[in-house]
Amino acid sequence: MSTATIRRLDRAIQQATNKLEAARKGEMWPLTASEKRQVVTALAGGSYKVVRGKSTAKADRKLDALKSSIEARLSAELSALQTEHQTAVNKAAADKAARKAKGWF
Repeated sequence: MSTATIRRLDRAIQQATNKLEAARKGEMWPLTASEKRQVVTALAGGSYKVVRGKSTAKADRKLDALKSSIEARLSAELSALQTEHQTAVNKAAADKAARKAKGWF
């Protein structure tokens, strides 16, 4: 694996980390379109219940479930990138060691 691949993975890991932190803060930009739609639907349902003077427990549970699924998806993405990065680093080190061992004489 080349250094460019490792740098690309480093950037992807940094971006995934930023997405995960933003999702934990409640920001909407790291969400997929489907997740955004589900969040807005749950918020609208909760707002309607507040206006009617009823309990928002169902909407709150739905938002909590969405938040946990979003964090799980982003964490899995980050974990996969880190695993791929480690594989690339190991491959690059093995390639470099092979080149050095071959070029002694």
